Amino acid sequence: MSPREIDGNTLKLIIKNGSVKLRNESQYINDLNVFPVPDGDTGSNMQSTMMSGVSAIESMEDEPIENVGKALSRGLLMGARGNSGVILSQLFSGFAKAFQSLVTANAVHFINGLQHGVKQAYGAVINPVEGTILTVAREAVEEAEQHADESADVLEVLKVYYEEAKRALDRTPDLLPVLKESGVVDSGGAGLISIIEGMIAALEGEIYEAKKEKRKKTKVQESEEEYGYCTEFIIQLDQKKSFNKEKLTKQLKKIGDSIVVVDDEEICKVHVHTEKPGDALNIAQNYGEFANLKIENMNMQHTETLLHSPQTNGEHDCGHVHGTEENIQQGPPKKYGLITVVNGSGLRETFEEMGVDFIIEGGQTMNPSTEDFLNAIDRVNADNILIIPNNKNVMLSAEHAARNYEARNVIVLPAKTIPQGYASLTMFDANQDVEDTIEEMKELIDHVKTGEITYAIRDTKVNGFDIKKDDYIGLKEGDIVTTHADRIETAKALMDELLDADSEIVTIMYGDNVERSEVNALTDYIEETYEDVEVDTIAGRQDIYSYLIAVE
Repeated sequence: MSPREIDGNTLKLIIKNGSVKLRNESQYINDLNVFPVPDGDTGSNMQSTMMSGVSAIESMEDEPIENVGKALSRGLLMGARGNSGVILSQLFSGFAKAFQSLVTANAVHFINGLQHGVKQAYGAVINPVEGTILTVAREAVEEAEQHADESADVLEVLKVYYEEAKRALDRTPDLLPVLKESGVVDSGGAGLISIIEGMIAALEGEIYEAKKEKRKKTKVQESEEEYGYCTEFIIQLDQKKSFNKEKLTKQLKKIGDSIVVVDDEEICKVHVHTEKPGDALNIAQNYGEFANLKIENMNMQHTETLLHSPQTNGEHDCGHVHGTEENIQQGPPKKYGLITVVNGSGLRETFEEMGVDFIIEGGQTMNPSTEDFLNAIDRVNADNILIIPNNKNVMLSAEHAARNYEARNVIVLPAKTIPQGYASLTMFDANQDVEDTIEEMKELIDHVKTGEITYAIRDTKVNGFDIKKDDYIGLKEGDIVTTHADRIETAKALMDELLDADSEIVTIMYGDNVERSEVNALTDYIEETYEDVEVDTIAGRQDIYSYLIAVE
C-alpha cells in the first residue's frame, strides 16, 4: 500500500499498529533508562498512553479522518502517564488536529500534523531539553516536510521521517552527556521510532500482534505469579452494607497481584492484575455498584471499557465530564483542598493526618494519568485545589489536568519528591490567603533536601560510579552520590552528603522491606555524628525506595 491519501480507517490502523509495536518493545525502552533504578518506566508510560488513544478509536468504523483524529487526541490526552507519556500525547494530539474538516488526508496534511505536534509538545514543557524525544521529533519532521507535496505518497514521506528520526536518535548522546556516559540513546526518542516503524509496517501490509508481556518484578514481587488482565474499577459503596477494606484486599490477593485499594466514605477504587477479572468483579459487587470499570488484556493489549460513569454525555472516552459543578461533592466548598500522589500505606496515613483530602495511589513505577488527576479533582469540594505530585515524572500529567479543569482554581505545587511534598505540608495554614499559602509552601519545598535509597537493576557506569546489579544507590536531589553493596553503609554515606552544620531536622521514611533495627542503627549514627540534629522516623511502607529522607 502506497497511498496518496489516508482515511479514518487507515489512520486507526496505523495508530494501532504503531502502538502494538511500541508495546512489544516497551521493556527495551524501559531498559534505556540512564539510572539503573527499578522505576525506569518510559516505555511502559508511553505504551499505556498510546493504548488509551487506541481504546478511544477502537470502535470507530468508516468515519471521516477528522472524527478519528478528534477521538484519538482526546483519548491520548486523558490517558497520558508520566512525563514521557504527556509529551507523546502532545505530539500525537497536535498531529491529529491537522485533520480538522477533512474526510481524507494527504502527505502535506500528515506532515503538517506532525509539525504541529512538535510545536504543541515543546509548548507543554516549561524547560525543553534537547537530546530527547523532542529533538528526535523536531529534526525528523524538518526533514520530512521537504519531501511532502500534494502528489507525494504518505508512506514514502513517512519513511523519510523515520530514517531522519533514527539518525536524530543516534545523535542524542552528543546533546546529553549523561546518555553518552551511560552508553544509551534517549528512551523517549526510541519509543517514538517504534511507533513510526509500526505505522509504516501497517501501510506496507504488515500487522503486528502483541507479544505476551513478561513484567519486570521488584525485589518484593519476584516470587509473585504473572497475571493477564489489568482490572480497574470504582465501586459506589452501598451504605447499607458493611465495607471492609482489609477483607476485600485479602480476597483479591487470592486471585491477583499489583493490588491497590483506595477508599473513602462513598467510593472504593481498585486496581488488580488477575487472570480472572470476572472473579474480581464478583467479589467487589458485594460492596456496592460499579461507577466505572475498565479491563485491559496485558497480553493482547486490547482495552475495552465495560461500564461508564453515570454522568455520561460523551465528552471524552470514559464519558465523564470534568470541571463541572454537578460532578463535585455536595455541600459548601472549603477554601482549600489538597490532592497528592503517594505509594505506601504508612505514607498515605501520614499525608492524611497532615490534612490531604484525596490521595492518588501511585508514584514510582505507577504514574497516574491526566484523567486520574481530573477524577481526583472532581472528588474534592474546594475553591482552591492544591496538587502535590511528589514525583518529577508526575508533574506534567498534574499540570495538564490543572489546565483542563475550569470549575475550580487548581494549582500544582513544584514538589518533585515525597520529602518535598511532606515539607510543604508541615506549615500549611488553611486560613492564609492563596498567594501567601503558595509562596510559603514553595519556600518549604526549596528549603528541604531530598535523599533516596534504592537498588540497581543492572550493571552500569554513571556519574563516575561503577555500579553493579543489586548494589544500593544513594541519591541526593535525584543525583547518584554514593553506592554500596550494603544498605546501611549506603544510608550512612548518603547522610554524610545531606547533612551539614545548618541541618536541624532529619525525617526518615523507611520502606516496606526495612527492619526497625536497621532504622535504629541509622538514627544512632546520625545522633552520634551530628550534634543538635533532631531525627524523626516514619514507617512509610513504600516499595522500590528503602529510604526517603528529608533534611531541613
